[in-house]
Amino acid sequence: MTLPGGENSSGRRSVVLIMRPINDGHVAEPGLAVVEVAAADDETAFAVQELLTTRWAIAPAERVTHEPGEPGVRLRCFLDLWQRPDS
Repeated sequence: MTLPGGENSSGRRSVVLIMRPINDGHVAEPGLAVVEVAAADDETAFAVQELLTTRWAIAPAERVTHEPGEPGVRLRCFLDLWQRPDS
């Protein structure tokens, strides 16, 4: 959460600059979700994404992002809770 003056609730400025806005189409109806994974490394982030694919249909991320000076990486994928991966 960004507070007035550009600081987030932890008192650090602009911690989440790399996060893209969530588009209305991403959550246009119940059952659609945006999932953002924060992990120590690429391998962990992609492992979490792989676990999600075993349960729900997703639009997978092909890469992770990293903000210089911040620990770890982030990955964003989109879920459709109404579609199963085997359908």
